[in-house]
Amino acid sequence: MLALLSEPAEELQRFRLSPWHFKQTFVTPLKDLKRFVSVILTPYSLERAVLTTDEVVFEPHGVLDLLAAHSIKLENCYRFTVQAEEAGIADLLEAVFGNWIDFLFVPTPQDFVIYADHDEYTTFYLPTSALLTEFSGMLKGAGFKAVPNYVRGFTGDRWR
Repeated sequence: MLALLSEPAEELQRFRLSPWHFKQTFVTPLKDLKRFVSVILTPYSLERAVLTTDEVVFEPHGVLDLLAAHSIKLENCYRFTVQAEEAGIADLLEAVFGNWIDFLFVPTPQDFVIYADHDEYTTFYLPTSALLTEFSGMLKGAGFKAVPNYVRGFTGDRWR
């Protein structure tokens, strides 16, 4: 199930104010998104997730199609916040990864957080160094490419 939220959820605001320090960036594999999303989500039992956009470069046809399939119409396809539950989480992630969108994704339970950008980089934040090592190892083991020493942070009112 998907639902459009009128404003960013509390989880998003909390993370923006105090992002975790343990992070690793990977190249977003546009030609292998389904498997990428599956590898990310499989170890977790997520109840829901909230996603908010920072920047949408082109009209996000894949996201618009997904939302339309759930009878949701966006008034502004360049700035939106969506909540997904269980099965809808994977569909939402796959759609936004494939649509040149900068976004913040916060699941519940909050085992990890994602910030992805339209330059095809996805940064994963985890609460501890040990969890980051395990998570990164899982992605590397699946053949996904890490980007060493990539700098990502919140400046002004946007993530970079």
